[in-house]
Amino acid sequence: MTDTAVTHLECSRTGERFAAGTVHNVSTAGWPLLVRYDLETLKQRWDRDSLADAPRSMWRYAPLLPVRLKEHIISLQEGFTPLHRIHRLGDHLQCDDLWLKDEGVNPTGSFKARGLSCAISMCVELGITKVAIPTAGNAGGALAAYAAAAGIEAHVFMPRDVPLANFLEAKAFGAKVTLVDGLISDCARRVADGKATEQWFDLSTLKEPYRIEGKKTMGLEAAEQFGWDVPDAIFYPTGGGVGMIGMWKAFRELEQLGWIGPKRPKMIAVQAEGCQPIVRAFEQNAEFSEFWQGASTLASGLRVPKPLGDFLVLQAVRQSGGTTLAVSDAETMDACEELASREGLFVAPEGGACIAALKKLRRSEFLGRKDRILIYNTGSGYKYLEAWSQRYGSPTGG
Repeated sequence: MTDTAVTHLECSRTGERFAAGTVHNVSTAGWPLLVRYDLETLKQRWDRDSLADAPRSMWRYAPLLPVRLKEHIISLQEGFTPLHRIHRLGDHLQCDDLWLKDEGVNPTGSFKARGLSCAISMCVELGITKVAIPTAGNAGGALAAYAAAAGIEAHVFMPRDVPLANFLEAKAFGAKVTLVDGLISDCARRVADGKATEQWFDLSTLKEPYRIEGKKTMGLEAAEQFGWDVPDAIFYPTGGGVGMIGMWKAFRELEQLGWIGPKRPKMIAVQAEGCQPIVRAFEQNAEFSEFWQGASTLASGLRVPKPLGDFLVLQAVRQSGGTTLAVSDAETMDACEELASREGLFVAPEGGACIAALKKLRRSEFLGRKDRILIYNTGSGYKYLEAWSQRYGSPTGG
């Protein structure tokens, strides 16, 4: 047993309850489901000191994750990623306490490993043997890897112009890959359309409850790595926004366990100028976003024209006193280059977008010089060689 404290699933809008340990996608009304735990009981048998002997992966937090049996966990040693103190660039930006959490060192080179480790583990536990996912890139590669490790049949639908690394890794891991003319939203329609005939389980973002749980471990880890004193601000590159939703959930659960106090980071959602539905909704004080027409950005993970969990992202931003920003592709790559040349970190464009956003917020004095600021880099720069080639060219002249 994993000592999980899971009790049930709950509709994120209505509070409708669903039984844990049974197969679910979304609520009756079509909203994302959230996993709930008996935290009052858990706090009596699980404390922070117990982490001293825990695995150095995201599964160190197994009591706060949904898998019941250890033998069902499918892990490639994801999580427990490093925190880097950003000194030289921090000095340049007048940020005295700037940090970057590097998710690019995860299996398959991105933070998607966390969500898919948890989701595929639950597929094993629930007896699901065939899955499908629409992806902007990294989630497809991660699904393919974890499905391979679990012996589960995987179907991956990705845009035809997806980064080459994502296509190649998914193929190498044995997934059945379909290239789609269009965006991730078009891929999602293909998954939904095939569900009845193909009998696959839909692992689309927020159309199942467990990817959130894997992603929330980014917040659990940050709290632990900072000695249970959460940072003043978190910059998060926001496409589907599952990581933002998960971390906000994690901080609430940690407070209920008594592991942290009521302080919360300002949650700052960063998007691309060419695809900024969350930014527009925030500025319009709307509860939901509208579909972003003509979505375009080289940061493929940010090219999500209408996140299903937009209202949950906006709740986290507003409740935390945070904000939203959009940055251009040029600003994004400038920031990537500056981080690489000053700190020796080769990050994904999504991570660079957060650095570009920080520059803007420091100029506006939304954040102070002494604030502890945490940037999430969600992937390795090596997964985005096309984006870098556009900047520098290639040795073959292409």
